[in-house]
Amino acid sequence: MSEPTSAAPLAASVKILIAGGFGVGKTTMVSSISEIAPLRTEELITELSTGVDDLSGVEGKTTTTVALDFGRITIDENLVLYLFGTPGQDRFWFLWDELARGALGAVVIADTRRLENSFAAIDFFERRGLSFAVAVNCFDSAPIYTTDEVRDALDLDPHTPVVLCDARDRSSCKTVLMTLVEHLILRATTSVA
Repeated sequence: MSEPTSAAPLAASVKILIAGGFGVGKTTMVSSISEIAPLRTEELITELSTGVDDLSGVEGKTTTTVALDFGRITIDENLVLYLFGTPGQDRFWFLWDELARGALGAVVIADTRRLENSFAAIDFFERRGLSFAVAVNCFDSAPIYTTDEVRDALDLDPHTPVVLCDARDRSSCKTVLMTLVEHLILRATTSVA
């Protein structure tokens, strides 16, 4: 009779939300970084959303997420991130509570052309005590600000990470996620100490 072999340890699975206002690049980020074909629940924007969804600043947008985006990225053999992109329109915010259940942290994507649209997501995570990082998606036509200027404009806690990114670029998205993971580890180790 042979001795049982020990199985390789399972990687830690971490749920991360990708959140922010309408049209900031949540679906783009999940699609750019996911190592699997992402699940997307995008639908065409129709005349039925006229007067309901504010397309100011994103007039060329033709689709919208109506439930969630889902992707996965393996950081290393010990850590796998499951990414859940939230819908951005106010009418779908009821989904955020369910999506946030079990999440370890979040990325709030901000657009400097419409920075005020970031406040609702920031408030959502602050009220729930869920750690987050802010990723400023540097759109081609957007004004450029430093991370300190964005931090001041959003009135963020000094320890909340703010990073500039391009949601279309995989390596830029990976930097955002690694910044968040490092922030979560730092918070966990300082709260234990």
